[in-house]
Amino acid sequence: MLPISFNDEITIPIAILSGMVQKLLLISLPSIMTAIISITLLGTLVAKFARPAFIMRNPFLKTLFDVSPVWVIARFLGMIFAVMTLFQIGPEMVHSEFTGGLLLNDLLPILFSVFLFAGLFLPLLLNFGLLELFGALLTKIMRPIFKLPGRSSIDCLASWLGDGTIGILLTSKQYEEGYYTKREAAVIGTTFSVVSITFSLVVISQVNLGHMFVPFYLTVTLSGLVAAIICPRIPPLSRKPDTYYIDNGKDKRELIPEGYTPFTWGFKQAIEKAKTNTGVAEFFKDGGKNILDMWMGVAPIVMAIGTLALIVAEFTPVFKYLGMPFIPLLELMQVPEADKASQTLIVGFADMFLPSIIGSGIESEMTRFIVASVSVTQLIYLSEVGGLLLGSKIPVSFLDLVLIFLQRTLITLPVIVGIAHLLF
Repeated sequence: MLPISFNDEITIPIAILSGMVQKLLLISLPSIMTAIISITLLGTLVAKFARPAFIMRNPFLKTLFDVSPVWVIARFLGMIFAVMTLFQIGPEMVHSEFTGGLLLNDLLPILFSVFLFAGLFLPLLLNFGLLELFGALLTKIMRPIFKLPGRSSIDCLASWLGDGTIGILLTSKQYEEGYYTKREAAVIGTTFSVVSITFSLVVISQVNLGHMFVPFYLTVTLSGLVAAIICPRIPPLSRKPDTYYIDNGKDKRELIPEGYTPFTWGFKQAIEKAKTNTGVAEFFKDGGKNILDMWMGVAPIVMAIGTLALIVAEFTPVFKYLGMPFIPLLELMQVPEADKASQTLIVGFADMFLPSIIGSGIESEMTRFIVASVSVTQLIYLSEVGGLLLGSKIPVSFLDLVLIFLQRTLITLPVIVGIAHLLF
């Protein structure tokens, strides 16, 4: 996760390894992902109808394959869409380069390689005391400002330097192990799984404003912080219960006992956590489970929900009509080409890259800057983060995601527009 210089750009080792795998398996990855999605559906059908003992008695396999009817349907749709896209059969709206093709050929190969290394190395973050140390050190900052445990700072850092998907993977695992309450997991997953620095550069370059990356990213950071402070304090996030997925018997509030400083208490807990590791074999076993959990739990959901969302965005005027209520608001804020900008504000719910693609045709530099900034701070987009959240154990519903997306849009928009007026 530590940033390093590679090929004249700042990145992290997981991103480098992920890129190498993508280059190595470039042509094969869509086929590999279709196979993974198909095997997932097959395993799910076997678990639901045959209920063999080797699945039912294995907690990991049972959780992976014995899912609710809604997820069975989603996995079935995911497989259908993946096969249609891979072999270019059926209606073009499913397998075109802007819908199923975008997901199977561009996004899922990235998820395959990111999950491979993020899942494998995740035990290094989770099992050797890093979260315990930072939990004790940063609780006094994270609790009053964001109403979160100190260890959540690592989730945010993992997203910021690496990828939002890594942050969600980390959050989901911490929630399942009883370190976060339902409310905390929902807040972290929807508020702190931020867009990586590298992808932010792609977005600002898409709207031909690459030379403004520094003010752009500072704008994104400031507006994101404002949303991170406000969103957890209002419904639906504020109404999530402070109950745990499992009770692991830990001191959940990360209180510092008498006689300890935050550092000495965090260090003591970190050493105790590190001592629980049994060996290299257990490390790779945990990593392997993480990889399968993300590949099989997430890929079919992303393929199903992402394709449906992109079909609606590309082939219907739904998002154009949904964006209309924003026109008076944008005009009130004196944003040029408000009618064109309004379309981009809602379409980001389908995919984060769509606003910058649509917005690249806008003449006003200021408006393009606003479109790019808002698209990055919205965070909730169904083709990746939204699909991942719905596919994970983190307790958020589709309606929650819609509401949080709209809240983040309305909270960050005035901040971004204000800064844009100062810059242009």
